[in-house]
Amino acid sequence: MPHDLDLAHMPQLPADRSAPIGVVGAGFIVDDIQLVAYREAGFNVQAIASRSPERARDVASRHGIPTVHDTWQELVADERLQIIDVAFPPALQPEIVAAAAEQPHVRGVLAQKPMAVDHATGLRTVEACEAAGTPLAVNVNMRFDQSIRAVKTLLDRGELGTPVLATIEMRAIPHWQPFLEGTDRLTLQNMSIHHLDAFRYLLGDPDGIYVSARTDPRTSFEHRDGICLSILEWDDGLRASAWDDVWTGPVREGSEGDVYIKWRVEGTEGVAWGTIGWPSYPNRTPSTMRFASTKRPNQIIEPVWPEVWFPDAFAGTMGELIGATQGAPLSISGRDNLQTLALLDAGYRSMEEKRLVRVEEITGGLVAASTGAATAAS
Repeated sequence: MPHDLDLAHMPQLPADRSAPIGVVGAGFIVDDIQLVAYREAGFNVQAIASRSPERARDVASRHGIPTVHDTWQELVADERLQIIDVAFPPALQPEIVAAAAEQPHVRGVLAQKPMAVDHATGLRTVEACEAAGTPLAVNVNMRFDQSIRAVKTLLDRGELGTPVLATIEMRAIPHWQPFLEGTDRLTLQNMSIHHLDAFRYLLGDPDGIYVSARTDPRTSFEHRDGICLSILEWDDGLRASAWDDVWTGPVREGSEGDVYIKWRVEGTEGVAWGTIGWPSYPNRTPSTMRFASTKRPNQIIEPVWPEVWFPDAFAGTMGELIGATQGAPLSISGRDNLQTLALLDAGYRSMEEKRLVRVEEITGGLVAASTGAATAAS
């Protein structure tokens, strides 16, 4: 790829990666993805804890982690650790994050997305970290997918002009963690969150969201948001949509199928489109991008890279946090992520009330009137 087409598809990691890291959690994402990415990036993981000490010891053995703590409380109190990486269910994370932030030896905390079950709880978590003076980052790792970073570069450089329409179409089957059974939020909060946050990253904060959802025929436990169709609106006319189909047809029941994630961004001066390689995991399948622009007549540009979202992108989230403890900007801060949580809350309200919900109804304390209009809370 010519030098002038370097699209910054990979983040710049800090030169000093020696900060000792303690990981709270030992589930699939930690074991198969995060710790693999951290090792390849040269990060210094020194301790791990989980709800199951036996599971933590097993993961530690596989990844060469020297210390296993029996509880998360013991881990965050370990004065050798400077970075705490929390990968617990969202209902359990705020207590751990706040406790870690209060420790004088902790220089930064990384929380798994979603960092809390709703915007109000997330706000209290962010305020606790800010009061302690401890940077909080959120592992919104789709921002570090290589194709998403590349199209962000195109938008920032003006290659596509003013954004007009963006879409993400997912036909893929997620791995639902066991803790999701019995909760009242499934696809929107745990899968669509990637796409909603990516839209925020690429296009800025939307003003409103409409979500229509139905149950997924394959998911056996009770849920309400299996298949989710989301439309995002900006007051200036920009629109985006995410079609999150976790059913995709009976491909696990014996049928041939078509599993993929496609994205597209159209602007006044160009268009970019591509695919996300994640559905092919564990096979290493890079995401793709092609773009055309009036600035480059009669050309379709197709950059190629070897890196993949799972696991390579996860080095970016940890790298940003470590960099922030050394004075670098933090684009994935807890404060920024509150807008993603607010968008989720607005989406669930939209599902319930079958209307467009403005995000300010969540962040500004607005209450929906019986007519569907928003009125200021008293």
